[in-house]
Amino acid sequence: MSIAQQISVFNRQRKLKEFLDILHPTEKTTILDVGFSEEEYSPGENYFEKNYAWPAQVTALGTDTPDKFLTRYPLIKAVQYEGYTFPFSDQSFDICISNAVIEHVGNHDLQVHFLKELKRVGKKTFFTTPNLYFPVEVHTRTLFLHWLPKKVFERYLRMTGKKWATNGYMNLLSERKIRRLLKEAGIT
Repeated sequence: MSIAQQISVFNRQRKLKEFLDILHPTEKTTILDVGFSEEEYSPGENYFEKNYAWPAQVTALGTDTPDKFLTRYPLIKAVQYEGYTFPFSDQSFDICISNAVIEHVGNHDLQVHFLKELKRVGKKTFFTTPNLYFPVEVHTRTLFLHWLPKKVFERYLRMTGKKWATNGYMNLLSERKIRRLLKEAGIT
């Protein structure tokens, strides 16, 4: 496992511990995990599904077809959706969890909608996102350049073979931006 993968796993372990310490789920708690990955490129992918004590209580939501996912995690329900409105009724889950997804849903308005959907279908929500002001951009493992104008950063990504991370792939957030999004979504 590379150093970057080790850091990612450590970070996800820490987030899972925080989730458990803050929300105290039980074997009866229903959970919606928004943002599963069909492909697993590192040990940190689908970390929640790999390590949660009660997988039969988890529904994973994502835009991928969950063929490999369901083979790896047969006790977890997986639902594919179009990436906008969650296909569940209001308050369907005790907890919604979403780890590092909001930065991928699109622009500001789409991020507000995403938060409203988390609030609508879950009684409680736990979500995380990489900090814009962390010196390493975690998706591309690039130092500092993500602080430059988006055009410049994306030009660098194309030049270094990381074109996959351009054209709206991510809209990183600061604490200030998150607070603004939460306010607009009606979340305290």
